[in-house]
Amino acid sequence: MRRSARSSLIELALVNLKLGTIAFGGPAAHIAMFEDEVVRRRGWLTREQFLDYLGAANLIPGPSSTEMAIFVGQARAGRAGLVVAGACFILPAALLVGALAWAYTRIGTLPVTEGLLYGVKPVVIAVVLQALWRLGKSALKGPSLVVVGLAAAAANALGGNELAVLAGAGFVSVLLASLSAHRRRLGDPPSGEPTLRALGLPVIPLGVAATTAGGAGLGALFLVFLKIGATVFGSGYVLLSFLHADMVMRHHWLTESQLLDAVAVGQVTPGPVFTTATFIGYLVGGVPGAMVATAGIFLPGFLLVAVSGPLVTRLRRSTVAGAALDGVNVGALALMAVVTGRLGRAALVDVWTVLLTVVSVALLLRYRVNAAWLVLGGAVAGVFGIGRL
Repeated sequence: MRRSARSSLIELALVNLKLGTIAFGGPAAHIAMFEDEVVRRRGWLTREQFLDYLGAANLIPGPSSTEMAIFVGQARAGRAGLVVAGACFILPAALLVGALAWAYTRIGTLPVTEGLLYGVKPVVIAVVLQALWRLGKSALKGPSLVVVGLAAAAANALGGNELAVLAGAGFVSVLLASLSAHRRRLGDPPSGEPTLRALGLPVIPLGVAATTAGGAGLGALFLVFLKIGATVFGSGYVLLSFLHADMVMRHHWLTESQLLDAVAVGQVTPGPVFTTATFIGYLVGGVPGAMVATAGIFLPGFLLVAVSGPLVTRLRRSTVAGAALDGVNVGALALMAVVTGRLGRAALVDVWTVLLTVVSVALLLRYRVNAAWLVLGGAVAGVFGIGRL
């Protein structure tokens, strides 16, 4: 391996290990931290390229933030970078969740994390707001895309399925681009873009195929999580419903209480929420079960990115596909904005958390402080109880 290629892989490994260790707050926050690292600080991708990969990651099943790590790795260092980036982003969270699962089986309860999350959540909100501001300036290329973004945010806030919202945003963007091109061909004055008369959001069924029945053998465990990783779109709440159907109702491997504890661990630890699988795998089959479950749920993401990654740049060259990507990108940012609003209601609970968010936004936008330091600072502030000052 050439020295430059080896250096790229080492740099990818270090960046993703860092993000996998400090990326609290779910996919929206993870995407914001990736944008800060790979676009603003290192210049590995332009904002337009980052947005295209973000749109693709939201359109394929699996954990979108992990798939973003894999997309970045592939763009930076090919197939080797794809594997290194994804594995290093997953590894810190998987090890931490595995350790918590070990403790859980010994003491039957979860460690207290309220203070840590009290300080981290407001900083995470600030990091996402900063990313939305920067990415929005690149994604919102005209009035029609602003309207598409607002409509997508409203549809999702009213309960629209995430994938349906993205598909709808892409479809409407293509329609508006076609109408605009048609007007130009007819010689209409370019005084304004076509207005959005209606937003049709197709309902896309996300059915799950039947899995292998039987006991909690490692093969059955792997196949169940492989199926989940290949079919789950959307948030951790969607993951919860899939896990409940398989782990509790179909195979009876967990109780409902254990499943809720597993999902809680995935939510409060850094890195991808899908490491919930590591916790469940340990409860079902010990260390081998944790390894098999983790491999099963993340493997489809690696394969899907490997197949779709080269297509993203080709799609951008097509007028119709480029318009669809523009719409999907705006839709993805709309989903991030809605999630941020929901997280904000849970995170900004008093004057101290609001102040922490405001200060963090100022430091990010005015002084360009590294988001990792702010997250660590928020964790320290929460552990030492700033809300009790």
